[in-house]
Amino acid sequence: MQLIVHGKPAFGYASVVLEPGEKIITESGAMATMSPNIDLEAKLNGGLIKGILRKYFGSESLFLNTFTNKGTQSAEMTITQPTPGDLILKELNNETIFLQPSAFVACETGVSQGLSFAGFTSFIAREGLFKVKISGTGKVLFGAYGAIHEKEVKGELIVDTGHLVAYEPQMNLKLQLSGGIISSFTSGEGLVTRVQGNGKIWIQTRSLQGLGSWINKFL
Repeated sequence: MQLIVHGKPAFGYASVVLEPGEKIITESGAMATMSPNIDLEAKLNGGLIKGILRKYFGSESLFLNTFTNKGTQSAEMTITQPTPGDLILKELNNETIFLQPSAFVACETGVSQGLSFAGFTSFIAREGLFKVKISGTGKVLFGAYGAIHEKEVKGELIVDTGHLVAYEPQMNLKLQLSGGIISSFTSGEGLVTRVQGNGKIWIQTRSLQGLGSWINKFL
């Protein structure tokens, strides 16, 4: 399978080339174009209960779409995400990463998607009560609103709430005030997430919560 991301960082989209018999799994609504010899099948992700959990606690769609090249020649398709922003293509080798709700876009069949309890700290920080667990071997595509910046953390890093997109499983998250009680809220920063450990995280340069707050000032 050939998978290339274009349009970074503002309007990311992915072009996919499937060889005969190859498959790719995407979130519902992620397909923008596809060759006529590609077959689409929508399935509940792991059954009804798991699908419902993904939808209502992981902000993901109830169904996942599987696209299969049923022809005898290469077939092409284009994958997008709902919001303008960046897409990251990561290759997993029997590894696991955690994604924030709604970040998952697509993956190869060797990669599985599940939910893991993120804790009430994550919920209070507006990162979601559950995190999306991506594990296995193969390519995974995830995205966010704004550009996505990969950062190596060695020790600790403070991340504003709503900006954390993905992180490796050894990283720990703790919620705290950005400063003193008064300055935390008068500064507009409020709560932040303290990321602890040694590993990689991915942060987005914009947040939908910030966009919503900015728009509300004009309504």
